[in-house]
Amino acid sequence: MKKKACIVATLILLSVFFMGHNVQAATNSVPSLNVSLNNSSTPTDYVNDIKILIMMTVLTLLPSIIIMTTSFTRIVVVFGFLKSALGTQNAPPSQVIIGLSLFLTFFIMTPTVTAINTNAVQPYINNKITQEQAITAGEKPLKDFMLKQTRQKDLKLFMEAAKNDPKTPTDKIPMHVVIPAFIISELKTAFIIGFLLYIPFIIIDFVVASILMSMGMFMVSPAMISLPFKLLLFVMVDGWYMIVKSLILSFS
Repeated sequence: MKKKACIVATLILLSVFFMGHNVQAATNSVPSLNVSLNNSSTPTDYVNDIKILIMMTVLTLLPSIIIMTTSFTRIVVVFGFLKSALGTQNAPPSQVIIGLSLFLTFFIMTPTVTAINTNAVQPYINNKITQEQAITAGEKPLKDFMLKQTRQKDLKLFMEAAKNDPKTPTDKIPMHVVIPAFIISELKTAFIIGFLLYIPFIIIDFVVASILMSMGMFMVSPAMISLPFKLLLFVMVDGWYMIVKSLILSFS
């Protein structure tokens, strides 16, 4: 037993020795890092660093900008109402709804994005315009898109709240006024479409519930019986085609 204990202790000591040697070698092979924030030597360099910081901040807000300044809000709300009207809990999955909404948003916003790229991004990359001019040129196509979908009543509300002249030309209206007016207009339009989507499915629920009550089947859930008929109606009228077509045309 003593001999075995000595052998085990010797092996442990050798293992610790070699592991320590390997760790020390690995530590010595790691290059040193030197991070310095004082690389700017001129005022111009400081300004460029601040611009980069601002751009990084804008990139973190990019998802919110995409959601709030494009057609995404209306599309995803309408699909949510459709899913609720059909009564299907997990079909289609939320990931499919979000993905379809994103690609429809890309499709609808392509002319606007193309105009922004042509008038602002490419000239700025080629040093033909300044950053301020690029921002102004890029805002115009996006602002025109939002104003076409914004109700005058909503726009007037935020113009008065911001104490701006209601007679201000559309190209002079600031973005912090246009964006909230656009959002609430989109929500109202989406709710109107959702109400219209509910009507045929509610009729099916009423018919099924009346038939079940007349047959004395009070313990049977009308929603369970009406779901196949809702799906059948939706498939027969080619519902996805009609809804997607209506959404695309609503932005024309």
